[in-house]
Amino acid sequence: MRNGFRQSMAWLHAWSGLVVGWVLFAVFVTGTASYYRPEISRWMQPELRQSRDLGPEALATAADRAVAYLQRHAPEARAWFITLPSAEKPLTGLFWRNGPGLPPNQVLLDPETGNPAAVRETRGGDFLYRFHFELHMAPLWGRWIVGICAMIMLVALVSGVITHRRIFADFFTFRRHAKSAQRGWLDAHNVSGVLALPFHLMITYTGLVTLALMYMPWGVQTAYKGDQQRFFAETGQVTASRPPAGRPGTLAPVGPMVRQAMEAVSEPLERISVVNPRDAHASVVAVFEEPHGLSHEHPQVAFDGTTGEVREIRKGGLKPASKTFTTMVGLHEAHFAGPVLRLLFFLCGLGGCAMVATGLLLWTVARLPKPGVRPPWILRLVEGLNIATIAGLPMAIAAYFLANRLLPVGLADRAAWEIRAFFAVWLAVALIAPFRPRVRAWPDMLSAAAALYAAVCVADGPRLLGAALDPAGLSWPPGLAFDGVMLGLAALLHGAARKAGSGSRTAADRAGPARASQSAA
Repeated sequence: MRNGFRQSMAWLHAWSGLVVGWVLFAVFVTGTASYYRPEISRWMQPELRQSRDLGPEALATAADRAVAYLQRHAPEARAWFITLPSAEKPLTGLFWRNGPGLPPNQVLLDPETGNPAAVRETRGGDFLYRFHFELHMAPLWGRWIVGICAMIMLVALVSGVITHRRIFADFFTFRRHAKSAQRGWLDAHNVSGVLALPFHLMITYTGLVTLALMYMPWGVQTAYKGDQQRFFAETGQVTASRPPAGRPGTLAPVGPMVRQAMEAVSEPLERISVVNPRDAHASVVAVFEEPHGLSHEHPQVAFDGTTGEVREIRKGGLKPASKTFTTMVGLHEAHFAGPVLRLLFFLCGLGGCAMVATGLLLWTVARLPKPGVRPPWILRLVEGLNIATIAGLPMAIAAYFLANRLLPVGLADRAAWEIRAFFAVWLAVALIAPFRPRVRAWPDMLSAAAALYAAVCVADGPRLLGAALDPAGLSWPPGLAFDGVMLGLAALLHGAARKAGSGSRTAADRAGPARASQSAA
């Protein structure tokens, strides 16, 4: 009975991991990269210079200039969202919609002049971050797909733990010189899975929790008649909303509100939202960065937009359920982590990528037919999807970075072209790989990926030269670290290509005598 139960769990683990493995690999890769989202965004806008002043006066002036720009260019918008300059991104970001269902508008302003900033248009690290939980689809569809895959991953993790009879021994076992390829991939899968098992369980569960209200909305819909804004306000997560008066009003200067908010809250000011800016009940809400700690909660100060008087201050005081929820979100996004802990999260994320990739490869290796026997169609399909995902996604990310350096700075719709380069390369791999000879597909694609990452460093050469000539103006040491990571990935992929090539040649050599004997027979 015990062996039968374990075998059923092994079957469940193998098939549940396979069905969602390709999506999970993409989620893990882009989510792991998102731990360094600010650094990626900064590298992809090399024109940015260090902010010289981020004090209350400078931020108040930047806010006033942003409001002046929005009053000229977005007078009919129901809400304005202003991201103030920071050390990570020394520009003022504006976001608004001119009407329900219309595409959003985004502009970056120079905080010192209030004019559009002379920087290249790019989504930066935000593209990888949102791809992590939306797959670049409509938010509703993408988040549901990722949520379903995350739930199945929890099933795969639990069934994998039950399947392992030697889970603690597997923590220390990796037979890289094993004669059986299946044994080597099994050990790699076990080590990458067991080594960071607590992280894998935590990151999967908390990822589901972050979107729990979308997956299970019935409680809020029943108790609050679908009014989620009132739910968030009563649980202490946001300030209370203010319905419009329906009569015109004049927005008071925002700069004094910024100064007053920064006096009330000690955390760095992150953004400002202006709701119903032309109404007599206009609201201005200053949102601050979360205090250091696990809980992902933002202190907020709400103002009457027409008088400038403080209406509400939110600093802590969350209800227990909300505190639990914000702690789960904080654990998942790791905003609390310092440099060392963030690096640990990043390495554990890489372990998750390796766990999913080795699991997909193990599924095919365990089912390879004997030499000379044509593999079944499902095995050929899985192998093609493995190459398209495990080799194709890293190539697509490298193409995204490379497009950032090669596309003309003034190209219209430039950010969208970077994303098109990402998907074009990924699609090309998916179409080319299945038609390559099986013994050459993996080494060819991995070599191409290594070349693309090396090309990213070459394309960044002019920026590095400019940084070396003017080190005070550009933040080039972090950019140099980014290029170092690109070179490291190129070396890692080149080594994997050589290993795959040698393994393929060995398998072909072994298959040769078998084919000869079958021909003679």
